[in-house]
Amino acid sequence: MTPATVSVRDARAAPADRLWIQSVYRDYLDDLNPGTGLFPKLGEVGHREPDLIAHWFGDPNTFPLVILKGTEPVGFARVLRIVATATPPRIEYRMAEFFVARARRRLGIGRTAVQLILSRFAGYWEITEYLRNADAVNFWRRVVSSYTRGSYQERIVNGEVHQVFDSGRPRPA
Repeated sequence: MTPATVSVRDARAAPADRLWIQSVYRDYLDDLNPGTGLFPKLGEVGHREPDLIAHWFGDPNTFPLVILKGTEPVGFARVLRIVATATPPRIEYRMAEFFVARARRRLGIGRTAVQLILSRFAGYWEITEYLRNADAVNFWRRVVSSYTRGSYQERIVNGEVHQVFDSGRPRPA
């Protein structure tokens, strides 16, 4: 039996993908920065998951993606296309959201999904994570360093770690 492969698809292709993202969105928010209060419960600020996620599906510069292991949804990502930036390097894409279900972590699914996404959206990227979220910082440092073979810039500004790199440039062997 062949092991199930990881793939990424546009979540706008199937209504079930949107519903799946909505069903795990609270888990994603809980994981962003537990215990810091940076991400209040959605009901406390008057937002609801369907309202937030509706924006993802209506914005032509937003790419909602579902991460699959075989045919099973196990995560999601939201890529933003940046229309214009004033300072070099000109950022073309930003990873706005990235989530893999807890039960599916540490299996290489996230790493493979990121590689697929960066290859699909070749260009100048910025990925940002909160410095306090050590798991996210470690994940992104490992994945970006591996993908770019160490050819990226990192800076820490206002409690956020920013990795900037070109996913479209050929990598040295």
